Amino acid sequence: MDILLVEDNPADMRLIREALDEDGMGTTALHWSTSGESALDYLHARGDHAGRALPDLVLLDLNLPGLNGHEVLAEIKNDTALRRIPVVVLTSSAARNDVLAAYDAHANAYIVKPDSYDSVLTLVGSLRRYWRDTVLLPSRAA
Repeated sequence: MDILLVEDNPADMRLIREALDEDGMGTTALHWSTSGESALDYLHARGDHAGRALPDLVLLDLNLPGLNGHEVLAEIKNDTALRRIPVVVLTSSAARNDVLAAYDAHANAYIVKPDSYDSVLTLVGSLRRYWRDTVLLPSRAA
């Protein structure tokens, strides 16, 4: 499974990577973008990302430098080549307007970042069970 994590905080990225490894998803290819612009470069295979495959799943923070997560989500879901990629918003905001705006822009899920490593591990297990073990992702459809 290929995951694009769009997260500007290196500590949060490390926690997710460690939880993926501990959960047994260590074989998951985790690609990391630290800004909205770099995430879109990755998704559109621009620059250093030429020739890459699309990710199976995007984990998207809303609070990013430059283009924010809402803008990135809107671009993904308005692009016919990208819109089928599931996008899970993973952010610190529980604000009603952020939640509603994300779902209005067709986010596939909205998760408030956990506050402990054990909670991150539980979250990663949930992501694995649902997105890898249960659903048939567009990238794997025959």
